[in-house]
Amino acid sequence: MSEERNTNQIVRKDARSCFVESLNDSFPIGRVHFAFATYDISKPQGQRQTNNIHIYIAVDEFLELCRKLDCGELRYMLQNKKKSGDNTPLYQCLGGTSAEKLRQQNRARKDGKSLSRVAQLIPAQKTDFLFIADSGPGETDAKGLIVPKFGNKPENHVAVMMSFESLSEFFLMTRMHYQAWLATWYAQNPIQPVQRTQGQYQKQNQSEHDETQMF
Repeated sequence: MSEERNTNQIVRKDARSCFVESLNDSFPIGRVHFAFATYDISKPQGQRQTNNIHIYIAVDEFLELCRKLDCGELRYMLQNKKKSGDNTPLYQCLGGTSAEKLRQQNRARKDGKSLSRVAQLIPAQKTDFLFIADSGPGETDAKGLIVPKFGNKPENHVAVMMSFESLSEFFLMTRMHYQAWLATWYAQNPIQPVQRTQGQYQKQNQSEHDETQMF
């Protein structure tokens, strides 16, 4: 990863020849940024990264995931899925970049499709979770959602094995940094009281007076 990106790193979790890191550079646009990567240490330095996928999760969606972690709901869901042999995702995030926006950025795909990016949190066999990111061709539906069209053959694939404790550290550290950023933003951008006209004050006072008379 670049030196600039590392300065934005909150926390990083490594697995065999891969990692996922949380970055603070997308808080201002209401997103939590997770960067997934695989690498091959046998290659020359500077050429070792083999897959790289960036996932952007809406803050409210991420905080709901943290709520499930805090209250034990996520652990309960994981245990039930493992008992029943259910490998469907505990969580899934669909995102990406539309074909139109790719063209505007001079990054159009050769097939003319949108770029789909998908993150999934699924039960694992040898540990608690697999935190997976895939990317490849997609199509934008009528609601603006980018639907993946790569089936089980994504162009990029990263699967990070994580214990429950490791995932908890990853999510909760990210949440703590977001809350710190938000508190700082409010401190630097104080909310100004609403300026009311004299007519608005008179109308409010009259309404309060009428309500008092009712009792």
